[in-house]
Amino acid sequence: MSMTEKGLESNLPPTRNNLLERMFKLTERKTNVRTEILAGITSFLTMSYIIFVNPAILADAGIPKEAALAATIYASVFCTILMALWANYPVAVAPGMGLNAFFAYTVVLGQGLSWQTALGAVFISGVVFLILTVTGIRQKIVDGVPEVLKSAIAVGIGLFIAFIGLKNAELVVANEATFVSLGDITSAGPLLALLGLIVAAILMAKRVKGALLISILATSIIAMIVGFISFPKSISDIASFNFPSMSETFLAMDIMGAVGYGILSVIFSFTIVELFDNLATLIGLTKKAGLTDENGKIVNLDRALQADAIGTMASAAFGSTALNAYVENATGISEGGRTGLTALTAGILFFLSLIFAPLIVFIPSVATAPILILVGALMISEIRQISFDDFTDVIPVFLTIVLMPLTFSIAQGLAFGFISYTLLKLLTGKRSQIHWIMYIVSIAFIINFILGGH
Repeated sequence: MSMTEKGLESNLPPTRNNLLERMFKLTERKTNVRTEILAGITSFLTMSYIIFVNPAILADAGIPKEAALAATIYASVFCTILMALWANYPVAVAPGMGLNAFFAYTVVLGQGLSWQTALGAVFISGVVFLILTVTGIRQKIVDGVPEVLKSAIAVGIGLFIAFIGLKNAELVVANEATFVSLGDITSAGPLLALLGLIVAAILMAKRVKGALLISILATSIIAMIVGFISFPKSISDIASFNFPSMSETFLAMDIMGAVGYGILSVIFSFTIVELFDNLATLIGLTKKAGLTDENGKIVNLDRALQADAIGTMASAAFGSTALNAYVENATGISEGGRTGLTALTAGILFFLSLIFAPLIVFIPSVATAPILILVGALMISEIRQISFDDFTDVIPVFLTIVLMPLTFSIAQGLAFGFISYTLLKLLTGKRSQIHWIMYIVSIAFIINFILGGH
């Protein structure tokens, strides 16, 4: 620990310092208060876009935007703090990207359900999660995933978040002829993102504490100076607000309507997509944070999954979609976040965003995009744990890794990885290498494809 860190640590009252140590086991996980707080701020900044993106998507489904904003923030605060205090994970949670699109465009607009009925389906899926968790089935699913696929999941998530970063930076853009192509790197947005990437990489190489956060703030300030975004004109630009209310969505979910529509078609799809999006992300993040024991099992995973299940039920009750552990937490973990104090910090910042929501506007996506690219690059290191000697491992690993970014879905990459692993092992006489849970999961994915799940 540096002298600066020791000084900052000693500024905390002894009682408070001891309380944080007991609650979060800082010494055991080789971290300190300063590092955890910086990590929490970094995680929050890289995922704070959900505060504005989620209400916009839910509004397309007919949910009042102000209520959707309030529900998004309260759901994020509730489950992130629950994850911090119950599971002691450095993982902030919010309504899942992809899950919200599935809710709005597939279920509500595509299948014609009301948003109240769709929220009922989300709530029931949370109940299913909780049952799977308390019975230990969800944990068995994780234990049944072969190590080679767990490593592939981490690599795939790395590529996925790097792709998100490249897209947010407009370094990669849509192209009708080739699907994607290089953006205009002479324009302000991509240039700012590249500058932020260079700054972050240099600071990381020099092992500067808070490197990613410094890069975000520096890029944001430069973006203001060059006129890419506006400076706040006065304190009123930051502090003036109308306190958002979720009165129009609170407990508006129609559970019986969801049951009446059909358990298998909607609720099963929600459950499959939510289960594996979140499960895959948690596996990747916990491996990155080193939260595994000597046997390779993830520490406190049962508690994390319980927090997720309860959080999803609460989110539906508030008026938002299913929650997910965000891949952007990898930025905070890269800053050294190892305990629930990281998540607690992020949760508090989510709550404060109710008051200071306008401030988030001054953190442009080009400032956070470089961090996603850099973290994606760092997560590629998990590929060292993968053996390429067995071809029945190589194909599932490849499909898992490549299809996450190409389908823009963690769950789809998982589906192809799980199904191909099970089939290849089964058809090449290597049945002994297949855990029984792999059969069930593979069949579940196949059923979801048949039912039109995405």
